Amino acid sequence: MKKHFLKFMVTQGKYMAICATGFILFSCGNSQSGMKMGDDEYAVATVTTTSSNQTKSYPATIKGTQDIEIRPQVSGFIVKLCVDEGATVRKGQALFQIDPTQYQAAYNQAKAAVETAEANLRTLTLTEKNKHMLFEKQIISSFEYETAVNNLLSAKAALAQAKASEVSAKQNLDFCTVTSPSNGVIGTFPYRIGSLVSPSIAEPLTTVSEINDMYVYFSMTEKDLLQLTKTGTSLKEELEKMPAVKLQLADGSFYNDEGKIDAVSGVIDQTTGSVSMRAIFPNKNNILRSGGTGNVIFPYAMDNIILIPQSSTVEIQDKKFVYVLQPDSTLKYTEVQISDLNDGQNYIVTSGLNASDKIVVEGVQQLHNGQKITPITQAQQEAKYQQHLKDQRDGNLATAFN
Repeated sequence: MKKHFLKFMVTQGKYMAICATGFILFSCGNSQSGMKMGDDEYAVATVTTTSSNQTKSYPATIKGTQDIEIRPQVSGFIVKLCVDEGATVRKGQALFQIDPTQYQAAYNQAKAAVETAEANLRTLTLTEKNKHMLFEKQIISSFEYETAVNNLLSAKAALAQAKASEVSAKQNLDFCTVTSPSNGVIGTFPYRIGSLVSPSIAEPLTTVSEINDMYVYFSMTEKDLLQLTKTGTSLKEELEKMPAVKLQLADGSFYNDEGKIDAVSGVIDQTTGSVSMRAIFPNKNNILRSGGTGNVIFPYAMDNIILIPQSSTVEIQDKKFVYVLQPDSTLKYTEVQISDLNDGQNYIVTSGLNASDKIVVEGVQQLHNGQKITPITQAQQEAKYQQHLKDQRDGNLATAFN
């Protein structure tokens, strides 16, 4: 009885061990990278040159084509807010009303002064005509006539001065209504009704941003810029040849319309080694707002480059290595230099590999320098992998792990 029980337990233990091993293999079915099939066969691919469209992301800030600070030109208390924050306004629309009482009084006084000067001028004009007639008849002296002429000239000057004061007073009265200098969108209001404001206030009353078109500012490294502009043509021609760029918004979504780079700074920032650039985007639906942030997605069309799968590399201390297959089927541990551009699946190799080199593309974590392998194609590896899965599903445990 004890012998039969012991034999039963050993058999069950073997069966459970096999099942556990099968479960582990099957659970790795979604990731073939690094999986060993119990032999020395590894998938190898031949390196070739190709073309690729890559992109690079640059942090960006969004601004209106004009961000105009609105400041009062007269002093006084704000008595009315004519619009609300964030409102869309047109050129000349009233934004704030400053108490006009004193400026209305000054204007009325200036108007009265003009009327007085005009009346005085009319009187002295008649006087001059009368004196001129008497002078011609030699009834009065030339001194008396010249005095009348000079008085008339003084009256004309006084009228001009009074009219200038009237214009100034009228202008100050008009300044009590603060208007928008352009079409755009209103910013925040740091001052409200009852606030005393003047032309010397620290903060503006608000900001009006023109947002029919938006400027998006970003910085590109000097190296990246040289790759785009080293053909020797003028900067204007280089800007025209630059590709359209996309804008990724703060929520991760992409803006519908593409933008065009229209300006490049002529000075390189020595502290960062970067160049400020500007792209312009249409903003028909007012989605973009001044002060926003995002990322400019810049496309790079590249020809005659070497692309390798990221799964074929081993990273050690920020350096990338691949295993290059030698004629005797041994592996050579080789460092490669890669571009900072990548699509998340492949690397662009700038040096370390040549076209027609063969590299291991899967399971590289298990390899070492000088190891001898049996190279197979990726198609053969996939077929072998699928056969192992089929053997597991069919219960062919004897072949599933061989």
